Amino acid sequence: MAEGREKEGLKGSSRNFTAMVSTCVYNLTSGEILERRNTTSYFILLGIFKHTRSHLFLFMVVLTMAIASLMGNALMLLLIHLDSRLHRPMYFLLSQLSLMDLMLVCTIVPKMAADYLTCNKVISSTGCGLQIFVSLTLDGGEGFLLAAMSYDRYVAVCHPLRYTVLLSRRLCLQMTLASWFLGVADGLMQAAAVLSFPFCGAREIDHFFCEAPMLVRLACADTSVFEDVMYMCCVLMLLVPLSLILTSYGLILAAVLQMRSNEARKKACATCSSHLSVVGLFYGAAIFIYMRPKSYRSANHDKVVSTFYTIFTPVLNPLIYSLRNSEVKEALKKWLGKCTNFRCQ
Repeated sequence: MAEGREKEGLKGSSRNFTAMVSTCVYNLTSGEILERRNTTSYFILLGIFKHTRSHLFLFMVVLTMAIASLMGNALMLLLIHLDSRLHRPMYFLLSQLSLMDLMLVCTIVPKMAADYLTCNKVISSTGCGLQIFVSLTLDGGEGFLLAAMSYDRYVAVCHPLRYTVLLSRRLCLQMTLASWFLGVADGLMQAAAVLSFPFCGAREIDHFFCEAPMLVRLACADTSVFEDVMYMCCVLMLLVPLSLILTSYGLILAAVLQMRSNEARKKACATCSSHLSVVGLFYGAAIFIYMRPKSYRSANHDKVVSTFYTIFTPVLNPLIYSLRNSEVKEALKKWLGKCTNFRCQ
């Protein structure tokens, strides 16, 4: 009897899963979406996951990582705001990095999850433009913010006694505002230019969010000039801050090699290791997406790498800085202790 009930339960779950898939297929091929697809104000996001058991598991993993990213970056912002020991330029810049990661996840993941769960993959041109603008703003701004953070590490290692003079609060605020401004300018120009093209055909975007290179492929007009300009813009937005980062770490390396104390060298390496890890994660994915020639581009590869830098990198950043930074760990222990005492009372 028990085996019979178990078999019936398995059959029932299989029927439910099949019904869900059938419903999704029906929704995707319904007349309403086909009608909307032919209008000028809608696009179809094909997504990254299919409605199979293995992809359902992967979707749950990605969703869990996204929630962990939101919690980790929100906690980092909270700790930096509440703990007076973290009210320094380095942690102010780190709070801006957490804010950018938080905004990136909030812009992309909810729509991706809703598309998969409801099977309604339609996105308006306004929503598509907003995703392009926000993602490019945050990507461009994060590159220059990482350059500002590398200058902070250079001053901390090479000129520790003049740290407050060379990196004042005013300069820190100016570098942060400049990072946001350059990111906004890049995002606004590219989003406006992409959406100005006429689109025809199926208007299906083979991605899980609107990304400028993917949308340009759907344009009916000649986009060669714009693609060349966009490529040069991406090169500048990536290579200019990267060159500043490499210059800063070149000077840091020269200073470390001149240190006679092994403890001083270890301290300098520990100071820079977290930032170098984040730089490697960010620029590896960004260069792969935006600086590859057309002949080497693949939609599947783009989706995997986009998943990496929009979901996995934001969850790794707070882990890297919390696990390798003693001050952040002490602040976390302090506030966890306060929360425990409050519950006990």
